[in-house]
Amino acid sequence: MALVLSIALALGVVALATFALVIPRLGGGVPLTVLTNSMSPAAPPGTLIVVFPVDVDEIAVGDVITYQIRSGEPEVITHRVVGVASPDEDGPRFITQGDNNADPDPDPVRSVQVQGRVAYSIPYLGWVNNVVNGEHRGWIVGIGAGGLFAYALWNIIAGIAEARRSRRRRALESADEDGDVDFPK
Repeated sequence: MALVLSIALALGVVALATFALVIPRLGGGVPLTVLTNSMSPAAPPGTLIVVFPVDVDEIAVGDVITYQIRSGEPEVITHRVVGVASPDEDGPRFITQGDNNADPDPDPVRSVQVQGRVAYSIPYLGWVNNVVNGEHRGWIVGIGAGGLFAYALWNIIAGIAEARRSRRRRALESADEDGDVDFPK
């Protein structure tokens, strides 16, 4: 039973890692963490969202997009498109609003600010993403490596102990058949 649970847990971790890390990287997507309540209840704080680049002409009302607060700067916001304003020379402009906000965002989002459209989200995994990719990354790698070494050492010790028990068991069975007591050293 423990083996089945271990395998199920390992498969679950692999599946989460695939959806959270591998698929986004292969497809040019970016995993981000929701930090505020503006998109609650659909994406509360701590939700991992995966954003893929999109042609701005494909964005429609109802899509959730990630955009730069100010063009050229790294800070981003993820909100729902609630309207499309008249295009300017740079392309369409989008009226956005957080699902949990009463009013639309004050400024329309210009096409150059759009980073992509949210493809999917995984609740609570964003906090893990922040820890793994944040300033504590070195600690996580060290703890993970230490845990793997401890697990390997545990398996080695358990294997040696099982081998000794097995030899003793065979020796006792042999002694019962022969009437001799012959313990290995």
